[in-house]
Amino acid sequence: MTTTYEDILNLFRENDVQIKQLLRAQQETERRFQDTEREQKETARQLKELGKQIGRLGEKFGSFTEGLALPSMARILRQQFQMEIISPSVRASKAGQHLEIDVLAYANGEVNTAYIVEVKSHLREEAITQLKNILDRFRAFFPEHRDKRLFGILAAVDLLPTLRERILNEGLYVARIHDGIFELDTPADFQPKAW
Repeated sequence: MTTTYEDILNLFRENDVQIKQLLRAQQETERRFQDTEREQKETARQLKELGKQIGRLGEKFGSFTEGLALPSMARILRQQFQMEIISPSVRASKAGQHLEIDVLAYANGEVNTAYIVEVKSHLREEAITQLKNILDRFRAFFPEHRDKRLFGILAAVDLLPTLRERILNEGLYVARIHDGIFELDTPADFQPKAW
């Protein structure tokens, strides 16, 4: 069989059709890839925004819990520990370092003591480390209180009994909510640790 000019033209036409089909398929693949890339960017943007919203919600819930705890804790700090000054939401910065305290209470004179209260809605293990870290760093940020005895209180809405025992063993006071009011939850023989 001999190949004619017409056979060669037909072969080129078929090749041309196949090349055009491949180009269309490649363009469709590129379009789908771009659509997928746009969708991924949009999903990432939405996840970032959702993260921000969750963070703001967590801050609001934390502020709500702190606000709920403040009247009860102020009463405890005044009546049981004779604190004169009670300051909620104390923020300090020094040499590029920051310290945030939910409640700072202190008394001068004969009492000469300070208390740091950390308030949590759902207390977890890391809250113990967090409060101890604040207690350890406190005098660097507040040298005017360096001669005071310093104690820590973890106040929580929700707290596992095993975690309560761990907090007490660390020498920290525990306060829990009962009938909408925070109360100290420490045994009579509890010996707090002074920092």
